[in-house]
Amino acid sequence: MSGCRISAASEQGVHLLRLEGDVRLIMCTALDEYFDRIFNDPHFASVWVDVTGATGLDSTTLGMLAKLAIRTHELFGFKPALYSSDAGINRLLQSMGFSQLFELHSEACCGLNTEADIPLVVASEDQVKAKVIEAHRTLMAMSEANHDAFEDLVKTLEAS
Repeated sequence: MSGCRISAASEQGVHLLRLEGDVRLIMCTALDEYFDRIFNDPHFASVWVDVTGATGLDSTTLGMLAKLAIRTHELFGFKPALYSSDAGINRLLQSMGFSQLFELHSEACCGLNTEADIPLVVASEDQVKAKVIEAHRTLMAMSEANHDAFEDLVKTLEAS
């Protein structure tokens, strides 16, 4: 997990998730548990995702973020905000169809006073594989291009 940091904060139902460094699949279980916590917040009002400090987001992380956006829309009827100022990451987000899921912003998000690191959650290989498959299935459902890009990976993982 070298070079990766995920922190979170919440104030009055506003949740901030900040991803920094090269964010990889090893954090998928921690992200999923964090999503469950915010959706169980009775004061939930919004969620902001700040990736301005990210140098890389792998496809599992992107699938987890897509899941966050889809679930936010299903439960609350709005798109969460996603902040990214890196041209390469912005191109990636656009090419994957994230503009249909998030309100995209090209500047850094403001901070909240209570930010704390989300720790790595130790999970079995089977648990991580299930999260990876779920994340990629989410991406596949977003567009034909995504479906074509990840279909072989999902089939391989499901067969193993």
